[in-house]
Amino acid sequence: MTVDERGTRAARTSALVPGRVPSRTRAAVLFLHGGRADSRAPSRPWHPAALRMRPFAGAVAGALPDDGVLLARVRYRVRGWNGAASDPLHDADRALVELARLVGEVPVILVGHSMGGRAALRVAGAASVRGVLALAPWCPDGEPVAQLRDRDLVVLHGDGDRVTDPAASRSFAERAGAAGARAGFRVVPGGDHAMLRHAGVWHRTAGSVVAEWLSR
Repeated sequence: MTVDERGTRAARTSALVPGRVPSRTRAAVLFLHGGRADSRAPSRPWHPAALRMRPFAGAVAGALPDDGVLLARVRYRVRGWNGAASDPLHDADRALVELARLVGEVPVILVGHSMGGRAALRVAGAASVRGVLALAPWCPDGEPVAQLRDRDLVVLHGDGDRVTDPAASRSFAERAGAAGARAGFRVVPGGDHAMLRHAGVWHRTAGSVVAEWLSR
């Protein structure tokens, strides 16, 4: 199979991968894992970045007061952002459309790490999105913030991160707040980019933030 054929096959694959689908869905949480700045290699669920999000899904599920919340992940076609192609952004858009087809229009919370955090922040302007929890997100200079107006936003970043910049995340949260988001920035002291150091803090914070938003 050629590279082009693999890309065509991936494009036909659903972007939404449900993990828990309630009999009656009142809300949904979508998880967007990290990736690479540039790579057109196929994204696979056994890649470390994808596996790292599983404990977050478990933490969120455990923090919710009921089982009426759908949990799902976004399936990327390729591993990289790839400049102007913004590949994960299009996958996130497709996943939101597929989610609406599956359960109708329900409030959606996005939880994204690194490259997935960037995609979650970008797609937050979708009508169904109510909030974004961005974990050590990739926030290059000039990232837009207007789409976060009237959305809940928490940016969580470890001060020991050497892959994405905690200062850039703080600046992004401040700009989003000035643009009308209900924005907050939180630091995990000693936290690294993979969120393995002080993992329990990362997981508990994710669960409590999402549960608080969905309790409104």
